[in-house]
Amino acid sequence: MGDRVSVSISNGVADVRLMRADKMNALDAAMFDALVATSERLAGEKGVRAVVLSGEGRAFCAGLDMGRFAAMNETGGNGIAGGEKRDLTARTHGLANFPQQAVWGWRQLPMPVIAAIRGVAFGGGFQLALGADMRFLAPDARMSIMEIKWGLVPDMAGTPILASLVRGDILRELTYTGRIFSAQQAMSYGLATRVCEDPLAAAFEVAGEIASKSPEAIRAAKRMLNNLAIDPGPALLAESAEQMKLMGGANQREAVRANMEKRAPRFADV
Repeated sequence: MGDRVSVSISNGVADVRLMRADKMNALDAAMFDALVATSERLAGEKGVRAVVLSGEGRAFCAGLDMGRFAAMNETGGNGIAGGEKRDLTARTHGLANFPQQAVWGWRQLPMPVIAAIRGVAFGGGFQLALGADMRFLAPDARMSIMEIKWGLVPDMAGTPILASLVRGDILRELTYTGRIFSAQQAMSYGLATRVCEDPLAAAFEVAGEIASKSPEAIRAAKRMLNNLAIDPGPALLAESAEQMKLMGGANQREAVRANMEKRAPRFADV
């Protein structure tokens, strides 16, 4: 997992932590690689019965690394060298592409995952939290579907998960505006499982309780509950297709440029 994600396993519980505290655990290429590699590793760990996912430092995950947005401004694409030539609609991991797998991989794990969230979970970081079965938030935590700020749409598996959690009109308002909302609001929207003073301690307490149960029954329950959701395939593909239409376009680059220059954007009509 390199220097981006740490994993320790004790008493059947995997402690997974994003380790880029100086950047508020923002998502760069190495973080995407580490998240996918970690979920793939844990999928084969027979002794793991529950997972706690958290971020080191003052944030869970601030979203896409600002350096990626700066690169978008210069070269277009997704901020990775050659990214403007990548076909996001190519399914590299079953139903998902690689960036989606950084989130979808946690939903696919055979054991439950609890996200413990302090500080912010914005954009891709918010979608990462959605990959967990449960989300425990600190009272001062904040969330946002922030992609619209950068002229983009959420494309890391967030939409099929959100559709099963949030009332449709609320989901549309949050997606269209990118509004930052509080832990208490997240609770009222159905996006938080608990709001608690120490979300990490609470997550480990629940993970320990889960680990004490029959692992076969827990895994069967997760398979059964995952099957209650809408068919994710069309939604995952739609995320990728819509994002590809936006990335590198004049209005998307203007959104990035305006944010980098700290001014109001000047969008062309469509």
